[in-house]
Amino acid sequence: MNAHEIDYQIFGEEMQFVEIELDPQEGVVAESGSFMMMNDGVKMDTIFGDGSNQNEGIMGKLFSAGKRLLTGESLFMTIFSNAGSGKKKVAFAAPYPGKIVPIDLSEVEGKFICQKDAFLCAAKGVSVGIEFSKKLGRGLFGGEGFIMEKLEGDGLAFVHAGGTMHKKTLAPGEVLKVDTGCIVGFTKDVDYDIEFVGGIKNTIFGGEGLFFATLKGPGNVYIQSLPFSRLAGRVLALAPQTGNKRRGEGSILGGIGDILDGDNRI
Repeated sequence: MNAHEIDYQIFGEEMQFVEIELDPQEGVVAESGSFMMMNDGVKMDTIFGDGSNQNEGIMGKLFSAGKRLLTGESLFMTIFSNAGSGKKKVAFAAPYPGKIVPIDLSEVEGKFICQKDAFLCAAKGVSVGIEFSKKLGRGLFGGEGFIMEKLEGDGLAFVHAGGTMHKKTLAPGEVLKVDTGCIVGFTKDVDYDIEFVGGIKNTIFGGEGLFFATLKGPGNVYIQSLPFSRLAGRVLALAPQTGNKRRGEGSILGGIGDILDGDNRI
């Protein structure tokens, strides 16, 4: 194997974290900001890109970092390595409520495509790159733009899905229509495109957007029930416009109560 062979355990239900066990000299690469805790003896190094091109000189490092810049991610990632003797553990937390999904790249022909903010961590040696959309409609209206993340190698990678995650195995030619924001990722042979919802009433009043994502088998598709964009939109819609706390929300008085106790100022 090119990637390090790591062991892991996932804890929690709604707010999960993954604990990875490292043998001496083993390592794991993670997104900046996902670290939770680690044993003494684990060494942390901040690097350009994903560390998969570290032996190719400065140009390899710059190319790896440049790929991440195109996906909107940080130029830097963090490698956690067991620099001591004996087994050590390091844990990474999910950024919002949902499920952490382990993907064994050796079982999906070495490639998995996911949305840009789904990747959490992976065994050192896994390449975190970019996947360009070759279809104009998918790039413009697919919800994920022209660029998605591509995980390549033969090790374990971990992605995060919002809410509940569902794995759907598609037979050859089988088509699944999905909300564009609900896609977590899919295997290399799945054909991903978009389809117009159709109908004036559906388009104007349906509230589900103008396009579906269409996923055509064969392959595996991972679907999330609560995309972060949907969660953030609901929170912002209910947030007070003035930024003040609304003590009357949910009461009979509602906004009138806020005025009476001085929360709304004119």
